This record gives sequence, C-alpha cells and structure tokens, in this order.
Amino acid sequence: MAAAPAAAGSGAGRGRRAAATVAAWGGWGGRPRPGNILLQLRQGQLTGRGLARAVQFTETFLTERDKQSKWSGIPQLLLKLYATSHLHSDFVECQNILKEISPLLSMEAMAFVTEERKLTQETTYPNTYIFDLFGGVDLLVEILMRPTISIRGQKLKISDEMSKDCLSILYNTCVCTEGVTKRLAEKNDFVIFLFTLMTSKKTFLQTATLIEDILGVKKEMIRLDEVPNLSSLVSNFDQQQLANFCRILAVTISEMDTGNDDKHTLLAKNAQQKKSLSLGPSAAEINQAALLSIPGFVERLCKLATRKVSESTGTASFLQELEEWYTWLDNALVLDALMRVANEESEHNQGASEENSPPHSSTRTQLPQSMKIMHEIMYKLEVLYVLCVLLMGRQRNQVHRMIAEFKLIPGLNNLFDKLIWRKHSASALVLHGHNQNCDCSPDITLKIQFLRLLQSFSDHHENKYLLLNNQELNELSAISLKANIPEVEAVLNTDRSLVCDGKRGLLTRLLQVMKKEPAESSFRFWQARAVESFLRGTTSYADQMFLLKRGLLEHILYCIVDSECKSRDVLQSYFDLLGELMKFNVDAFKRFNKYINTDAKFQVFLKQINSSLVDSNMLVRCVTLSLDRFENQVDMKVAEVLSECRLLAYISQVPTQMSFLFRLINIIHVQTLTQENVSCLNTSLVILMLARRKERLPLYLRLLQRMEHSKKYPGFLLNNFHNLLRFWQQHYLHKDKDSTCLENSSCISFSYWKETVSILLNPDRQSPSALVSYIEEPYMDIDRDFTEE
Repeated sequence: MAAAPAAAGSGAGRGRRAAATVAAWGGWGGRPRPGNILLQLRQGQLTGRGLARAVQFTETFLTERDKQSKWSGIPQLLLKLYATSHLHSDFVECQNILKEISPLLSMEAMAFVTEERKLTQETTYPNTYIFDLFGGVDLLVEILMRPTISIRGQKLKISDEMSKDCLSILYNTCVCTEGVTKRLAEKNDFVIFLFTLMTSKKTFLQTATLIEDILGVKKEMIRLDEVPNLSSLVSNFDQQQLANFCRILAVTISEMDTGNDDKHTLLAKNAQQKKSLSLGPSAAEINQAALLSIPGFVERLCKLATRKVSESTGTASFLQELEEWYTWLDNALVLDALMRVANEESEHNQGASEENSPPHSSTRTQLPQSMKIMHEIMYKLEVLYVLCVLLMGRQRNQVHRMIAEFKLIPGLNNLFDKLIWRKHSASALVLHGHNQNCDCSPDITLKIQFLRLLQSFSDHHENKYLLLNNQELNELSAISLKANIPEVEAVLNTDRSLVCDGKRGLLTRLLQVMKKEPAESSFRFWQARAVESFLRGTTSYADQMFLLKRGLLEHILYCIVDSECKSRDVLQSYFDLLGELMKFNVDAFKRFNKYINTDAKFQVFLKQINSSLVDSNMLVRCVTLSLDRFENQVDMKVAEVLSECRLLAYISQVPTQMSFLFRLINIIHVQTLTQENVSCLNTSLVILMLARRKERLPLYLRLLQRMEHSKKYPGFLLNNFHNLLRFWQQHYLHKDKDSTCLENSSCISFSYWKETVSILLNPDRQSPSALVSYIEEPYMDIDRDFTEE
C-alpha cells in the first residue's frame, strides 16, 4: 500500500518515494480521509510498514491538511529537514529549520512539566506528538549519529550547536509524548553514542539529561565498558561535569529495582542469586568495576563530596550552567526556585549592595550564598549516592580503603554544621509540588543520603573508628583500661592521620542532632540505623560505654516510652539500636532500670515490644542472650542487676519465653520470609539453642505442642517451624552466605546453630529433641516443596 519508511538519502530519492505514496492514495479513490492520517502514521510507526514519515507526503498536501488540523507547520518543516540533512549537506539550512522547530516544542514541554498544560479547542494534538508521528524523532537520531558514518575514509561532522538543538528537541518530545523515551532506549547503539557527545561542554548538560531519562526506562542496564574511551571521557570531565555525570551513574551501578529490597521474599532472592551465579557478574557489578578502574575516580568523588561552598565553581560558570538549564526542563523548576531565593535576598540586601558593590556589578553576577549552597547540595546528593552504592558492592574493601585514604569522613565532619545539618532558612528551596518537610526536598534528601553513607561505611568494618577524633579514640582506650579488658584491636590499628579533626567527631555530632530531633521527624529512622551500624559486629563494651556516657540509652527510651512514637519503622530502628547498646552490658541494664523506674512505664515499654515482634525481636534476642550470660557469671554487680532489673526478670520467666517463641514462629512462613522478618526465625532459634544448652529443649517443644492444642490447631505451628528450618538450611548453608553475622550477633558459634537445626529436623520420631516427635501422625505435613509454592 504505502511506501516503507524512508531512510536518510538524496532529496531526489525522497521525492520519488513521496510521489509513490500519493499515487498509492489515488489507488484508494483519492486522498485519505483526514481522520485516518494520524491513525495510519501511528500504525506505520508501530509495525514499521506503511506511512511513518513526513517525506511520504507532498508539501502541498501537508499544507492543505495543516489548515484544518493546526499542526503548526511541523510536518512541512520535517519535510524540509529531510531535504536539507542528506549526507552531503553542509547542514546550515538544516540548523535553521531546527531553530524553527525548537520553540514550537519547548513551550509545550515547559507547560507540561509545570502542570499548566491546557489543551485548547484549536490544538487537538500536541506539537510534540505531531513531531514524533511524522518521523521527527527517528530523523533527529539519524542526524545526531551522522559522525559515526565515514565517506571516503572521513568521518562526517556536525556542529555542537546543531547537536544541542537536536538533543533539546528530543528531550522535549520525550517529556510530552508517551513511548518516545522507551523507543530511544531500545536503540542501544544510539544510547552508547550519546555518551560520546558528553566530551563537549556545550552539549554536556543536554546529553546527560537525555541519557538519564533513557536509562530510567531501559529494560536492560547499559554496560559502561561498551562506552568508547570511558576512562578518558570521565577523566576529562571537570568537577561540575563529574557531579552531573553521577546522576547517570546512579542508574548504571544500582541493581535493577523490582521493588523494596526488604520486601522481596528470600525464596525469590535465592532463586535470583542461583540464576545470577550461572550468568556471571551483573551489569551493575561490571559497571562498578569499570568505574573503579578509572584512575583518580574515587578521589575526585571524595573531593566533590567534601569541598566547601567557597571552593565550588565560580559565579560566572554557575550562572552559565543555570542559563543552559533554563531551557532544559529537568532542572527548570529548581532554577525557578533558586531565582526566587536570589530575588528575595537581593531585595533584602539591596541597600547594602548598592553602596558597597563595584560600579559595573549587578545582581545577576552577585550570587546569593543560599543559591551557592543549594547548588552544592544538588551536587553532593548524587556524589554521596554513588559512593554509597560502591561501598555496598563487591569491591567494598577496595572502596573503603580509598575513601579512608582520601579523607571523606573528616571532610564530611567539617561540613556537618554549615551544610549537611544546617538550619533551614525561611526561604529554603523546595521542589515543585512538594513542601519544606517533604522527603523529596534537596535539604532533606542530602541528610538521608549522608546517613545512609555513614550506615554503609560503619557496618561491620574496622574503619568505623574514623568517625571519631583523636580525643574520642583516647576515650575508648581509657574505657577499656578502666574495665580491665583488652583494648579493641581495630582502635589500635586506626590510622590517626585519617580520623576526624575538631572538637567532635562525626559520630558525636550525629548523636547531638539525634537527641534534638522532633518526634515526628523522618530522620529518626536513618539516624538510629547509622548509629546502630557503628555497634554491629562483635560486641564492644568500650563502644557501648562511649555511647551510654552521651545519654543515648535514655534518649531511645524516651522515644519509645514517653514520646508515644507511632512509626513502625522508627520503633524498629530504635529497638534494634537499643538491643545492640544493651547486649551483655551490665551498666546498660542498670541505666535501663533507672529510667524505667515504675510499673506504669514498664507496661508501656512491654506494650511497644508486644505490638509488633517483627520490629522488636532483635531486642528480645539481645536481652535473652544477655540474661543467659549474666546467669553464668559470678559477680556482685551482675547479681544486683539480675535481682533488680524488671526487663531481665520478665524475660527469665519460661511462660514469657514460650509466648515469644510461639508468636515468632507463627508470624512467619517460608513463602513470606524477607530480609526484614527472617530475624524472627533466628531469634526463635536463639531461644531454643539456649534451652538446649540447659538440656531443656524437649520441654520447650512439648510446651509448644500444648500451646498448639490449646489453639485448637494441632500441628499447624510445628509443621510451619519444620518448613522454616528446612529453608534455613538451604539459605544459610549455601556457600556464598556469610555466617559471621549470626555468630557476632549471638556469640554462639555457627557450628552450634547448624547442630541445633539438624537435631530439630531429625526424622527419628523417637528423638526427644526432634520436631516430628511432637507432631501427631494425622497432622504431619513436613515434606512440602515450598520452593514451588
């Protein structure tokens, strides 16, 4: 019927194809019905057959049709663009046509982004839609990629200005027209080619933003090792470009997200891991390795993350960047907000500025401090995210070593008060459609990203002591000396030239703001997680006392008991932190009893624990382990705590332990196990391991059986527990699983964990410690293949 989509070629060739198309219309009895044209174009675009481009029509036909449909002359302009963009063109006329097309799309895209889009009766179809429908997007891709074509051994060239116009038009079309970004994402050679356009400063911002949008919808992650001369490209970026490039890296080094990681079932994650092992490293892991192989890459990121506002790019270059962003919609709203802040401050300081400024200065070049700060915040957000992802990757130890060497932590410590945790101004920047307290505001996002970085940096790593200053490290040594215990080896091995300077280290600063945080603050969760990560690993009495002396336990108890905290996430983070702070520490239990000094307070505390064991089970585990250790110690101080502490007395009762055990097993199932709730399974195992040590395991199993019968559901709990333990073996005995976390959190050897699970799963019904001995035959259901459910 209609001619196939035209490839870029000579003008004469296009004319013949257009004539053939018109002839085809004649075969249908004249020109097509107006209502069918757009439908035919869309169909051709989807199928690759029939009508798909403006070149398949005559200019006369398009002009006549435009009078009725008000297409703003876009199809005719595209027809001219085809004719002037052939391989032997000098592209001068081509660029002029692009200049005509660009404003027709940019205003529409601006209105679209700012949610002020109004479809008038005169404009039935948006300009961007018409531009795409008549083949504009595909034509611009061809024009941009002309430099990849050689004629007689010479590469074709197009100007930076023309590339910039093409990129702007493509981006505006992506913003307004559904499906365009996905179609571009499918052109892998084009996506890779776009990276080469970032070598020019003139096209960098436009290219980076288009790449970011494309990668955001691309089904398969791009591999950075396929980008030509990646190392040279990145090494030649200035600091401003590198910070913006981190926006792209955020997409390329993070594993493809299919939901909240904590909510993924472990069954699904294990299956994915098995599949990944057979496929080799993921694209994200390959990309991380590619970046880490670039000389000086991490060092430059650390410098960006820690530079002060006064060290950032000068006013002139910043204004130039803002000017470029003004027509580039991704940051248009941010720019508007920045300019509003600038105007407010300019008006406020107008008198002083006029008296003290040089004769030729103007408010345009007198950049307000708040504008500089927000500029730096936007950069640091992306940089900290990239560093955080690298810290959690396969090369974690390499990244840790570099981050320490390049003094990221002391640098962030110096920025803490003036930038990271600065006080909000009355005109603090907020993004369009959000408010100052929204988690999306740059100020708040920077704080959360900073806390996530601290959490990743401290978690199970010796470098966590870099969060302290020299005086605070000496304090840790003094605590160990006073308690007559060996000093922590990691403290002794800490390079004092890399720690924080100033009066307070980063951890102490964090504690100070944590205690001042309002009850409803969204930061509480992240602050607690960051501090808890400092305590994770092998329990350190000195670390605990360092935090106890700064009032952390009292602050946590205030939040749990007195502030009536309702957020489950915050409560979980505070319970986890409290458990790590109190584990095996007699002084902590004394402080707890001093604060929770009435039955009323204790009942409120128990109510919070019992309201959600998924949130509080780590505290239950730590208290249970501490009780077991204290009961085996001969010490007056310990004996005093055992006799006075309400919490220890409560946990020591067998009915209490059985209540916890029953509920911990009952709230989880193999099919619903996640990284978040698997701790319930391990806490139930801790209770049974301690019972086994005391030769009381059969008693506990018998009591569970009785509790089942009392609920009128014989077998339902023990069958479930049997399945959970079978899964536990598959999950934790896999060769890639790290068992040290279980050992460190419990001070019970992993071999004892394995032995206990094996004893419980013993198929011999005569064994008094086997689960099957307590499940009656009619209710037995232990051989279910849970992996297929």
